[in-house]
Amino acid sequence: MKKNKIKKNGVVVETLPNTNFRVKLYNGKELLCHLAGRLRFYRIKILPGDKVLVEMTPYDEKRGRIVYRLK
Repeated sequence: MKKNKIKKNGVVVETLPNTNFRVKLYNGKELLCHLAGRLRFYRIKILPGDKVLVEMTPYDEKRGRIVYRLK
């Protein structure tokens, strides 16, 4: 069961190979994020400057997963 996920908003700074992205959170931290499978399946395009919702675990504060592209 998936519990205690931390969700934060941020902005994509850089696109990297293999659907990885560097995301800057609004509190100033930078994360290395990969794209969630649902966003890959529906071919949602993420570009630098897009606002995204990132899901992180409390164990690793440097990595995350992009789960939603905000308007």
